Amino acid sequence: MDLAQLALEEAALKALSDTVNDRLKEVKASMQEALVGNDVSKVNATLPDGTKVATISRTDPKPTAVVTDPDKFLAWVRVNSPHNVTTRLVTEVRPAYTTALLAEMTAAGCNEVADKETGVVEEVGGVEIRATRSTFHSVRPVDGGRDAIAKAWRAGQLNHLNPFQIEAGEAS
Repeated sequence: MDLAQLALEEAALKALSDTVNDRLKEVKASMQEALVGNDVSKVNATLPDGTKVATISRTDPKPTAVVTDPDKFLAWVRVNSPHNVTTRLVTEVRPAYTTALLAEMTAAGCNEVADKETGVVEEVGGVEIRATRSTFHSVRPVDGGRDAIAKAWRAGQLNHLNPFQIEAGEAS
């Protein structure tokens, strides 16, 4: 191939890629909204002839313990587990202790811990249990699903989807 041909092919593929990626973002957002709005966790993607080509599954994040107020957390650890506080130029809780304590609270589903010696349960200051990422979904093609989509695309069986249009001024 000559340089001009490669330049044209790259420019064309870039325009197509940008347009497809923009449309994919829109469709993903709509799919996520539909999954959540209809309280659906899984849906099959099928071609017009009924051939299953993929499964779309919603994933809800599990709540985890996170330090939301480092100063309150440090104050709590200073009182309840002072040997896990180190003082340098900056005073901070030892990272290994933070990790272990957050894991314990995540497993319990609350920001409370029990003293190992006394059994007294106490709320840990500066920590909340919250989702650390938003709900999302995944698309998993079935065996042969990509090939089936490609065949359907070439045969014009997906034209009703109108997946994208390249319009003047859109591609960058």
